[in-house]
Amino acid sequence: MNKLPIIYVVSDSVGETAELVTKAAISQFNGANVTIKRFPYVEDKTNIDEVISLVKLDRGMLAYTLVKPEIRNYMREIAIRENIHACDLIGPLMDQIELLCGKTPANEPGLVRKLDEEYFKKVEAIEFAVKYDDGRDPRGIIKADIVLIGVSRTSKTPLSQYLAHKRLKVANVPIVPEVDPPEEIFKSAPDKCFALKISPEKLNHIRRERLISLGLNDSASYANIERIKAELAYFEKVVAKIGCPVIDVTNKAVEETANVILNLYQKKVHG
Repeated sequence: MNKLPIIYVVSDSVGETAELVTKAAISQFNGANVTIKRFPYVEDKTNIDEVISLVKLDRGMLAYTLVKPEIRNYMREIAIRENIHACDLIGPLMDQIELLCGKTPANEPGLVRKLDEEYFKKVEAIEFAVKYDDGRDPRGIIKADIVLIGVSRTSKTPLSQYLAHKRLKVANVPIVPEVDPPEEIFKSAPDKCFALKISPEKLNHIRRERLISLGLNDSASYANIERIKAELAYFEKVVAKIGCPVIDVTNKAVEETANVILNLYQKKVHG
């Protein structure tokens, strides 16, 4: 049986994909003990020439993921010229996708890693929103990108989740007359807090529907109009003390409110 060669894994990014595919292929050969040498960030012809020299010296082979057409073509041409066994792991697939969908690829190295990073940021933000929902832990107020403030049933939780899917860490805090707001609210930057205002009549309707859906009496104090007015009056006092932006959510869908918040947040971030 011929000895399996050293495989040089070459990439214009970190080379994780190329190495993973190469290992998957090697696993089909009874777990053969193959040496893999990874060469990341190969971005120009000089880098390729250096790798080719090493491959020739070791009588090895190449497996590569190079997304820039000119670099990929150079690698293929020089491998053929030097009689080196080489496998383009990504080029043929990209070519077929381009033919199928009629779109030109970005040809930008490292996009998979960027996508992974975005995904994990989203997961982290969603977990954050759950952990710091409904004022469970006031420490989240300091850590959050955005803090939502409002009385019960002003869509704080669904808003938090919606914004979390935009990779923003959101904490939300209920405002109740019988409970002092956490001190962290007043210590945070006012422009990262957003107060959710709603009309007493709309809130009354929402709360009554909520009670009915739970099989409870809709005349409970939770849905009493005078109680609601008292809560909103207290809410206004708290908001005035914070000095944060106020958004009227009375007739807004969650997506509409989220867009208002996102626009204000982006203006703050980008000056």
